[in-house]
Amino acid sequence: MESGESFVVKYLPSTVKEVVGQDLAINSALRELESFKKGKKTIMLYGPSGSGKTSFVYAFGKEYNYDIVELNASDMRNKDALTKMVCSVMNQGSLFFKKRLLLIDEIDGISGTKDRGAIPYLASIVGKSSIPVIIVGNDIFSQKLSTLRKKCVLIEFQRLDYTDIKKILKGICEKEAIDYEDDALSYLARQANGDVRAAVNDLQIASAMNEKLNLNIIQSISTRNSQEDLSTALVKVFKTTNFDIAKGAFDFVSENYDEILLWLEENIPTEYKKLKDLYRAYDALSRANIFSSRIIKRQHWRFLVYVFAELSVGIALSKDEKYVGFNSYVRSSRILKMWIYKQKRAKSKEISWDVSKRVHCSSKEALYDFLPYLSAVLSSQTPKGNYMKKELIKELELDTEQIETLLKIGKAK
Repeated sequence: MESGESFVVKYLPSTVKEVVGQDLAINSALRELESFKKGKKTIMLYGPSGSGKTSFVYAFGKEYNYDIVELNASDMRNKDALTKMVCSVMNQGSLFFKKRLLLIDEIDGISGTKDRGAIPYLASIVGKSSIPVIIVGNDIFSQKLSTLRKKCVLIEFQRLDYTDIKKILKGICEKEAIDYEDDALSYLARQANGDVRAAVNDLQIASAMNEKLNLNIIQSISTRNSQEDLSTALVKVFKTTNFDIAKGAFDFVSENYDEILLWLEENIPTEYKKLKDLYRAYDALSRANIFSSRIIKRQHWRFLVYVFAELSVGIALSKDEKYVGFNSYVRSSRILKMWIYKQKRAKSKEISWDVSKRVHCSSKEALYDFLPYLSAVLSSQTPKGNYMKKELIKELELDTEQIETLLKIGKAK
């Protein structure tokens, strides 16, 4: 079912009329764009994620023959970098002599510290631009954007109704020859919570999991919360061979990358059955682990992007084709083992701290030099050993739990 191209990209609107459910906002934006002149207020589109803001801009560019130049919040780290980019866009001619439009997306993603100077600069130049500028954001009413808002015409994109989303999903199913149950599409459209992009991504994943879309399949992957469940993210990695779907799989999970790595390590054999797929998946996992180690040792946090790339895209593209069927993913057993080991170490360190104060040495020396000796004494079954054992317990004031910990040190050897 799944082509090499993401459904989100493949079925982007080609004209503004194809942008569903936003007639009022689109008419307002078109009036502003058609009457554009230098010195006029800039357009700022805002509204929930997946409501069609950016899609409208690209559809407008395609229909009205504009060359769209996009800047994202990640491109705007500081004023100097932003000045260079914006000046380049405004002063250079467009390829094939097309008109130009500057799109500044995810404006609310600019932070107040790292991107200091970017917002005031934008506010100072937007009204002086000789080309149309459209600024897009989800939540544009924060204090940091107040100066910029005053220079803009605010146009709101409403949260899409589930019936509009269902209509879009139905159209994609018909074009892709996807067999579906009507109640499954209805559920998927409702669970998207107005985010058509999320619904389309979920549709593409679900279509790869079963020959027919049914309610059980949709319910297994369509949890749409502010914090996404890790199992849902794993489905996105394991059930796609599409780069665009896989790359953002872990964007909204609360677990850190080390725990995600352990989850993947545990569940790859459950999902991937071919030896080549297993080899490539674990190879990607090992590369992620290498970058993770370099972050810890060298504090090179720029490697984090490579960690997540390997954990998501690397593992997703390790397979030649998707495996049909749904698996229940389980928590890594290593996490529990690591916790148990950590608890044991904590008890040993506690005892070594008490011993170090009595024998006047460091706790590290007590841990490695004295505790194994104490364990041997406590394990002794000879008359002399029993006597020494009683005296030792009395002198160090060891309780039952501490005695058991010391005995386990001896057994481990």
